[in-house]
Amino acid sequence: MDRLQVATLNILHILDRWPERLPLILADMAALQPDVVGLQEVVYAIEQDRVIAAAGRTRYAIHRGWAGRPEYGNSLLVRDDLATAEDDRVDLGVTRAASRVVVALPSGGRLTAAVVHLHHLASDPAIRDAQTRALIEWLDDGPPSDGLVVVGDFNATPDEPAYERMVAGGFRSAHLEANGTEPDVTWPSGLATAVPDPDSRAGCIDYIWIRGAVAADSCRLVFDRPAIEDPTLYPSDHRGLAAMLRVGG
Repeated sequence: MDRLQVATLNILHILDRWPERLPLILADMAALQPDVVGLQEVVYAIEQDRVIAAAGRTRYAIHRGWAGRPEYGNSLLVRDDLATAEDDRVDLGVTRAASRVVVALPSGGRLTAAVVHLHHLASDPAIRDAQTRALIEWLDDGPPSDGLVVVGDFNATPDEPAYERMVAGGFRSAHLEANGTEPDVTWPSGLATAVPDPDSRAGCIDYIWIRGAVAADSCRLVFDRPAIEDPTLYPSDHRGLAAMLRVGG
């Protein structure tokens, strides 16, 4: 059996006070040091994922999966002493994508880790449902492993078809499994932005999903504390999640 800490955060690319937000992200990343973390809205051109990976003592291999355009998308950061293989990406349509790697675990097991970011307009749950269907089909056709963990910004609250489709596909929410409920809110965080997003609704829209021989011992909000000197400044407009997982028997 292996124990891994897995995390997720939508970093809000370079908008809305990025120079002020970055130190908060780095401080929390240095304290958390997860084994695997999925980042969304990463601008590769300025190496946001590499800067975040350099926080703290842990070193990470970075696996990118562009979405919409080559210089932007999702990133999986995997502790560099965990071997990875079978890096892959799938286009989900409407400028969205998912990516995955298979992580070789110390005990000899294999864990598929994936990161995704779904369509954001609150008025389009059918698009998110179709993207989720494509995501699950892609994962089902993927390389064999002992379990799967899918992290990211689904832009879907628990009452949406996309959430229900993940459950029907055999996935369990780590936060629900560990705590008996989902967080009330993962978006918005409390960050004061120049232009509020009118196309999303407040609620729980970020998740760590698990399937197979994976169990969640704990799951909590992370990257969720404001700056000491400014209660309107948060690491991102999303709150992140971190789960302690057991993989294998």
